[in-house]
Amino acid sequence: MMKTMIYTPNETQTEYNLAGSLSGINEVQPQEDFIMHPTIDVCFAGLMDNPTVRKGFCAAVMRVKPEEIEETELLPTHLHREYADDKLGILDVRVRLKNGIQINMEMQVKKYPFWDERALFYLSKMFTEQLREGEAYGRLKKSIQVSILDFILFPDDARYYRTMHFRDDETGKLYNDKMELQILELKKLPGEIQAGEDIANWMRFFNGKNRKEFEDMARVDEYLDEAYEALKRLSADDEKRLEYEARAKVLRDHINMLEGIKEEGLEEGRKEGLEEGRKEGRKEGLEEGRKEGIQMVVRAVGLHVQGMTDEEIARQCNISKEEVKGILALYKIQGDFF
Repeated sequence: MMKTMIYTPNETQTEYNLAGSLSGINEVQPQEDFIMHPTIDVCFAGLMDNPTVRKGFCAAVMRVKPEEIEETELLPTHLHREYADDKLGILDVRVRLKNGIQINMEMQVKKYPFWDERALFYLSKMFTEQLREGEAYGRLKKSIQVSILDFILFPDDARYYRTMHFRDDETGKLYNDKMELQILELKKLPGEIQAGEDIANWMRFFNGKNRKEFEDMARVDEYLDEAYEALKRLSADDEKRLEYEARAKVLRDHINMLEGIKEEGLEEGRKEGLEEGRKEGRKEGLEEGRKEGIQMVVRAVGLHVQGMTDEEIARQCNISKEEVKGILALYKIQGDFF
C-alpha cells in the first residue's frame, strides 16, 4: 500500500529541509549565554508585546517614520497558547493603528501545501471582520498580512521582500490598496544591506542567531536597540524560556515527522518505479504517490471533522491506525489549513 506522501519529488532542499531553521536550539546553552531566536513564534510574539518594538516594526511595514505611528493596539488572535503545540508555527500578532489600519503578522518556519491560499484566507478574513451587520463598506480600513518566512517561497528570484495588491492584468494599474500582502523571506537576505532599508534591518534582526548579531543590529536605531533589550529580558525569564524550549522541541519533532513522511513516500515511489523498470515509470510512480497521499490526507481529516474515531477512519481509508494518527498530527499543526 502506498504510504501517505505530501511533497512533490522535485522540491528543493532549501524549501523543505527545515532542520537548519532550528540550528543552535538543539544545544543546551548556559543560562548566561542563552538567547532566544525570533523565528520561534513565541519569541516573536513576545517581542511584539513591547509597544516600542511594535511601533518600530509597524513603521517599517508601513514605510513611514516611527514618529508617524501614533499608537498601536494589540488585538486578540485565534490562538490561545494553553499548550506548547497549539497552532504550531502560526501564532499571529494582530495590530490596529490609530487610523484604523490593521496589520496581521506571523512568523513561519515551514512551508506546506496551499500556503498561498491560506495567506489570502486570513487577509480576507481580517478585512471583512471589520464590519458589523448593517455598516457601510466605506468604513473598511486597510488590512495588511505580513508573513515572515524562514524558508524560500519564491525560488526563481533573489528578492527577499515583496508587496502585493490587486492590479489590472493588462495595465498594471492598482485597483485598490486596502488589501495588502507582504512576504519577507529570511533565507534570501543578502550579505550587505543598503542604508535606509528599514524592513531589511528588521529581517536581519529576526534572523539573528547569536548575541553578536543582535548587538550589531541594536546599533542601527533606537527601535532595534529596544528589540534587543526586550529579547534579553525574554531570554532571562525562566517561565518564558520553558515555553520557548517546549515550542522549539515540538517544532523539531514535527519537522522530523514531516521529513520522515516525505522520505517514506519518495522511497515507495522509487520502488514502484523500479518495479516497472523504466525511468518514466519511476516518475509516474512518484507523481501517483503524491496525488494519493494528498487525497488520503484530505479524506482522513474530513472524516475526523465529522466525528469518526481513528479506527473508523483507518477502515474507511484502508490505512493503519498509526497512519491516521500521523495525518491528524499534521492537521493539528496546520489548523484551519484544510
